[in-house]
Amino acid sequence: MPRDTSVSPRRRSPRGNKDYPRTDRTHDNYERDLDRRRDKDDDDRRARHDDYRRREDRRDRDRHSRRPNRERDREGQGDHDRPSRPNRERDREGPDDHDRSSRRRSRELVVSSRRSASPKRPSSIQPSARPRSSSRSKSPSSNDKAKPNFSNSGLLAAETNAVKLTDGTSTILKYNEPPEARKPTLGWRLYVFKGSEQVELLHIHRQSAYLIGRDRAVTDILIEHPSCSKQHAVIQHRQVTEKDEFGASKPKNKPFIIDLESTNSTHVNDEAIPTSRFYELKAGDVIKFGLSNREYVLLHDDAT
Repeated sequence: MPRDTSVSPRRRSPRGNKDYPRTDRTHDNYERDLDRRRDKDDDDRRARHDDYRRREDRRDRDRHSRRPNRERDREGQGDHDRPSRPNRERDREGPDDHDRSSRRRSRELVVSSRRSASPKRPSSIQPSARPRSSSRSKSPSSNDKAKPNFSNSGLLAAETNAVKLTDGTSTILKYNEPPEARKPTLGWRLYVFKGSEQVELLHIHRQSAYLIGRDRAVTDILIEHPSCSKQHAVIQHRQVTEKDEFGASKPKNKPFIIDLESTNSTHVNDEAIPTSRFYELKAGDVIKFGLSNREYVLLHDDAT
């Protein structure tokens, strides 16, 4: 007799001797259970993905709110319209990638917490702090540039040194007298020679300082030679302290000369003197300014 294939073969039940027919219902139930598990896994993965995106968005908002207003204003309008790099990367990544990244982040947090919980070394065995090189030093931030600067600008000193002229303009003096400036007690004079001929006699004992240069508006001693500066040098009488032969200190007035950073220098006895420093003068010294041929010989009443 031919075998009837419409009915599935029977097999023994594992719990008894009863036989039951084998149908496709078990396979269908398995497929449905498998689909439900996959759907549930997808829902869980999608929920974790949404939670991760919400946390990242919240972290980005907090970081953006803590940024300085100056940097936020410096960004253009197009930067706000474009999505940020983490958002674009999250859009390209799938749920599996986000799960791996979240697990990696959690492991890093655990490692960092373990490192922070490790005991510190005693101060006796800590390595000595070495000064860092200037190449590794951080550049000043934009916040430091935005802070107000209350240092001296020099504008107030320039205003006090300004000399207003009759035509409405003003000239700023390059020199201020020191506190030890004194009017001399001796009758100091400058004998002006051009070659072997004396052309002028200048008395420099009537005030404590004499400004020398080409600017007629502010100078006390006019020099018309083009190699001289407008404010070339100053002869300053100062009170200094000296010790006598017995070791006692007593004040004494002496003449000094200072070069105001002139172009062609000031010469005393054919030697250029340093700029912006007082140089003591003595009776009989010969002074020359710039490239001028005129010689100024310094003498006083008691000079022999």
